[in-house]
Amino acid sequence: MPYAGGAPFLLPLLPQGWSLTLPQPDSATVADAARAPSAHARTPRIASVVHAGTHLRLSLGCWPTKQSLPLAWRGSLEQRWCGLQVDRTEVVRSSLNPVFSKVFTVDYYFEEVRRLRFEVYDTHGPSSLGCDEDDFLGGMECTLGQIVAQKKMTRPLLLKLGRKAGKSTITVIAEDISGNNGYVELSFQARNLDDKELKLSDDGETATGAQVPVGTTEEPDLDWAGHLTDLFSKSDPFLELFRANEDGSEQLVYRTEVVKNNLSPVWEPFKLSLSSLCSCEETRPLKGLVWDHDARGKHDFIGAFSTTFAEMQAAFTRGQHDFIGAFSTTFAEMQAAFTRGQAQWDCVNPKYQQKKRSYKNSGIVVLSDLKLHRVHSFLDYIMGGCQIHCTVAIDFTASNGDPRNSCSLHHINPYQPNEYLRALVAVGEVCQDYDSDKRFSALGFGARIPPNYEVSHDFAINFNPEDDECEGIQGVVEAYQNCLPRIQLYGPTNVAPIISKVARMAAAEEHTGEASQYYILLILTDGVVTDMADTREAIVRASHLPMSIIIVGVGNADFTDMQVLDGDDGILRAPHGETALRDIVQFVPFRELKNASPTALAKCVLAEVPRQVVEYYSHKGLPPRSLGAQAGEAGPSTAP
Repeated sequence: MPYAGGAPFLLPLLPQGWSLTLPQPDSATVADAARAPSAHARTPRIASVVHAGTHLRLSLGCWPTKQSLPLAWRGSLEQRWCGLQVDRTEVVRSSLNPVFSKVFTVDYYFEEVRRLRFEVYDTHGPSSLGCDEDDFLGGMECTLGQIVAQKKMTRPLLLKLGRKAGKSTITVIAEDISGNNGYVELSFQARNLDDKELKLSDDGETATGAQVPVGTTEEPDLDWAGHLTDLFSKSDPFLELFRANEDGSEQLVYRTEVVKNNLSPVWEPFKLSLSSLCSCEETRPLKGLVWDHDARGKHDFIGAFSTTFAEMQAAFTRGQHDFIGAFSTTFAEMQAAFTRGQAQWDCVNPKYQQKKRSYKNSGIVVLSDLKLHRVHSFLDYIMGGCQIHCTVAIDFTASNGDPRNSCSLHHINPYQPNEYLRALVAVGEVCQDYDSDKRFSALGFGARIPPNYEVSHDFAINFNPEDDECEGIQGVVEAYQNCLPRIQLYGPTNVAPIISKVARMAAAEEHTGEASQYYILLILTDGVVTDMADTREAIVRASHLPMSIIIVGVGNADFTDMQVLDGDDGILRAPHGETALRDIVQFVPFRELKNASPTALAKCVLAEVPRQVVEYYSHKGLPPRSLGAQAGEAGPSTAP
């Protein structure tokens, strides 16, 4: 029987530096939007996009509880809880299974571990809301990455000392609300534009009916000898597209090329991200301006029109037909579906509109084609079921120094972890949230290993060649510490064998044709690799596979030559000349982050992974698994 006294609510708490406020919409423009228009046609391209943090919406509910409840959410970036309350849910009265309508928006970054704590309380009435007298009914701790990886996460509520609160559970659902994962291809043309080259009188009329502002002060176009130019030519129109900003200002988002001597121009198609076009808001006002190009920059205004992206889309909605085994329709219906596939607007000059009642327009602007393309985000793939499998490769060459010596890079100090452990834990804690079994492949190279103490550049540090995986990042740490007394540090520093080994696993995954598993290889080394040619060859081959490589240089060695492997300064080439398909290597010298927090280290090392994941699956044309399954179940389309 439901408890009739108390009532539930949620209190979110966040650590310092967190925010629930969404940033202002992206104001990035097309790369060459401010460039003077060219009279030459240009190839369609995707405009540049500024990538910010992803925004997640979290929804919560509890089933069933001892009594109706309030809920508190605490968050912290550190191991020890020091949460700050930021908000709470509404109170759900007299319910054992409350579903809270209030949702919470948080910023998500793959490379950061964001720890959360959810606490459930029972309040005794409005007067006690948020007081110490509220009854604690249970709590749950997790990371934001765990919620993202599962999309819908249900866990038991725990009382103090880790005791379960009966059968009570809490469910957290994550939803990506960034809305910037798409672009649109637009094709504009115009009909019967005013001929601005004919400037003959001050009464707004020309010999051919073209209109100019009354009392115009525009100077005629003269050549070097003082003669009128373009006397028998027509306008050279180009189109500018603007979006309205939050503050009422207007932002140029695209400028077409110039079409010479044409009153019915057809401009080249162009592509814009939805973020650039309309800040991902379909009803945000857009304005188009049509100009007659002037070589000296004194362009003549022809007219303008206003619209929204929603209006553009509506014109291209096809007719819906009833599927009855084949399909049934009529020729009239099919014809109507395609004649609707256009949008057009009057191109209006306000001066002329005020001057003459008979004025209608200065031409017609037509949107002849609109193609909306979905660009899947990193979160789309993770929430669709893509797992991140991490392999760790540790350098056990003699240049690290004898582990028994306190100066060795492999020295184990119970009070101060060495650089290998710090890098290992910082990266591993992030990656383990995106692998359902949380198992890491842990390998070593450059050491003599038992029983014959032969040099190996690819051995399991748990000494189990049949299963080189460890349970969680803590399992890798324990295997590393147990491995050191059993091996002899030697050399050389060859990493190509391990890259090739992980590449074979990634190649097997590639053949599945699904976005189900992506591989990250973390290489920890104290010096420049000695098999550079083979390493370059292995990386170029791996660039075609679902795989990324992160190299962390520990110690104070000169890592200048390692920068060659990181494609930031140019495309990596194999010795025989083949270029890498993608930039999949990130090199980070640990000494530059020696005094940074684990969070800052992980952020620097892993920041490029989301882009690399999306680049690979986009190149292969593979959608997230959930979308791929839906497409397979949908069967053939019946839309025209």
